[in-house]
Amino acid sequence: MPGTRVLVGTRKGAFVLTSDERRVDWTVQGPLFPGWEVHHVKASPLNPDRIYAAQSSGWFGQLIQRSDDGGASFTPVGNDFTYDGVPGEHQWYDGTLRPWAFAKVWHLEPSLFDAETVYAGVEDAALFRSQDGGGSWAELSGLRRHDTGPQWQPGAGGLCLHTILQHPTDPDRLYVAISAAGAFRTSDRGVTWQPINKGLRSGEIPDQDSEVGHCVHRLDLHPARPDVLYMQKHWDVMRSLDAGDSWHEVSGNLPTDFGFPISVHAHEPETVYVVPITSDSHHFPPDGRLRVYRSRTGGQQWEALTNGLPQSDCYVNVLRDAMAVDQHESCGVYFGTSGGQVYASADSGDTWAPIVRDLPAVMSVEVQTLP
Repeated sequence: MPGTRVLVGTRKGAFVLTSDERRVDWTVQGPLFPGWEVHHVKASPLNPDRIYAAQSSGWFGQLIQRSDDGGASFTPVGNDFTYDGVPGEHQWYDGTLRPWAFAKVWHLEPSLFDAETVYAGVEDAALFRSQDGGGSWAELSGLRRHDTGPQWQPGAGGLCLHTILQHPTDPDRLYVAISAAGAFRTSDRGVTWQPINKGLRSGEIPDQDSEVGHCVHRLDLHPARPDVLYMQKHWDVMRSLDAGDSWHEVSGNLPTDFGFPISVHAHEPETVYVVPITSDSHHFPPDGRLRVYRSRTGGQQWEALTNGLPQSDCYVNVLRDAMAVDQHESCGVYFGTSGGQVYASADSGDTWAPIVRDLPAVMSVEVQTLP
C-alpha cells in the first residue's frame, strides 16, 4: 500500500509524520534539530529518501541538513551562501539604501529534473542553486542584479525569497516570489529575469501599479496547466492565465482576501485552497473560526470547509509554506498552524482532523506520496 510522509518545520525543530494511504493512524518522529528554527523541510521528487532541511539560530547561524534515508538521520552539508560579485544595495523601509546581507534560508526546492540539484531562496532576497546535493552553492545573481533590485524592500517578515516554482516540463523556466518585491520569471535557467506583476495593485506602496514592490505571499500551479498561476498576495487572491504576464483578482466571496498560503488540488487544476486571515495586523481567522476555503472554479466562487476544524475561539495563523497536498487518488490536503496543530483531510477538504497537536509553531508543511 502506498505511504504518506508529512515533513513539518517548526520554530523549535522538525518533525516527520508517517501513515499509509488511508491516512488515519500516524506515527511522529521528532523533534529533529530541537531548539533550532526550521524554516523548511522538503524531499526530492526524484529520490524520496533525499530530504533537505533549512535550520537557523540566532546563536549559531544558518545550517542546511540532508537526509538520504527518508529522514531517519541527517548530515550537515554545504552552507556557504555568498552573494556573487558586487553586493550592491536594496531599499529599506525608510527609503534609504542598505547593503545586501545574508540572514537565512527560507525555502528549499529540489529539482524536478536532476536528483542532485536543489534551489534555495534566502533573506536578503536571492536565489541559490546547488548541483551536488547541497554540498556547494552558487548564486543565480541575474535575479538580484535586475534593474529593479535597488527598489526591493523588506516585507514585515524580512526581504525574503520564499517561493520557488518549477515548470513541470521545461527545466529552463522558474518562477519566484519575494516579499516585498513581487513575482519574477526566468526562461533561461536563472540567467535573466522578468518581473511578472502586471495587474497587481498594492495600496501600501506609493505607486499602486508599480512594476515591483508588491508583497506576494505565495504562488502555486498545477503541472497539467503550468501557465496558469495562482497567487495569495498581501491583500487579494490572484490568477494568471499567461504565465504571469497579467493577473486578475479572484477573491470573489472570501470573507477576507488577506492570507498566506495557497495550494492547488493534485488532480483538479481548477480547485484551489486558501486560508483567509482577518488582516495584516491581526493574523488570526475571522470571528475566531478556522476555515479553509476551496474554489472548484479557479477562484471567484469559494466555499468554507469547516468539518473537523475549530469554529470558535481559534486565533492561530497559517504561514505561507504551511499548506501542501498529496498525490493519492483521493487527494489529501494538509496545513499547520502557529498553535502547533497539523490538520489533514484525506478527501480534498470535505472533512478534517488533527494528525498531531501541541508542536511548536509550524512554519512549513510538505508531503510525500510514497510508493
